[in-house]
Amino acid sequence: MKKNMRLYKMGVFFHKFVLYFILLFFALLWLIPFFFLVMGAFKSTSELFQVPFRWLPKHFDFDNYINMFQQIPFLRYLKNTLIIVFFSVVGALVSNSLVAYGFSRLRWPGRDKVFMIVLATMILPYQVTMIPLYLMFTKMHWVGTFLPLIVPQFFGNAFYIFLLRQFLAGVPKEITESSKIDGADEFQIFLRLIMPISKPALASVAIMAFIRAWNDFLGPLVFLGSDRLYTLSLAASMLKSNYDPNWDLLLPLGVVMVLPVLILFFVLQKYFIQGITMSGIKG
Repeated sequence: MKKNMRLYKMGVFFHKFVLYFILLFFALLWLIPFFFLVMGAFKSTSELFQVPFRWLPKHFDFDNYINMFQQIPFLRYLKNTLIIVFFSVVGALVSNSLVAYGFSRLRWPGRDKVFMIVLATMILPYQVTMIPLYLMFTKMHWVGTFLPLIVPQFFGNAFYIFLLRQFLAGVPKEITESSKIDGADEFQIFLRLIMPISKPALASVAIMAFIRAWNDFLGPLVFLGSDRLYTLSLAASMLKSNYDPNWDLLLPLGVVMVLPVLILFFVLQKYFIQGITMSGIKG
């Protein structure tokens, strides 16, 4: 009996060891490029491509960061990026939560069919709708402003609607029914009851909307047009001379753009994982 128990414990230990080894291996695969990015931001271009290759720079100095701030109007591009990101996140939270509430908690004719049509829009890539959108925004005189990048975020996103709808479908209906008995209307239930419960799913949507707006390159490139409205993602295309990348400037900019995303994820990591996990409980 003791021998069997010992073999069982050894098997469990070996299983965990293999699992953690695989997880560690893939984690290192992700960390190596990030480590190269951070260390390369302190190197000159010649040092980046020297043979033999050195992972660590000879001297840790911030000349590359100083030169990067001098080459581009960083603060102006940062302000433009934050404006777009802020309104994109607000629009994603407001619009998608309302639509998801309508699909999950309200009953109306054709609800499930309309929901399937909404999901079908996920098949269309952004490049397919970009030209019609550009023509429409040109007639509305919105091209050359932030509006083409902000206003569409207030009209919902199929994936965010699906994520929130799946989460809200797992909330017991007895909670909302008891609130209706107490005299609360749908809007009061949505604001005072459903929204506080939905914090994990809302945090997941906020993180994904932030990353999408923060990293967006094609949208600002097509719709902004003016240099004074450029975002940080477009700044990378400006740090080139005759199509030759200035690696000693691009790498510091990459570090600056990656850090906010990492910080946001680690701060809201618990809510993000909880929101993604609980959104798959019921459908």
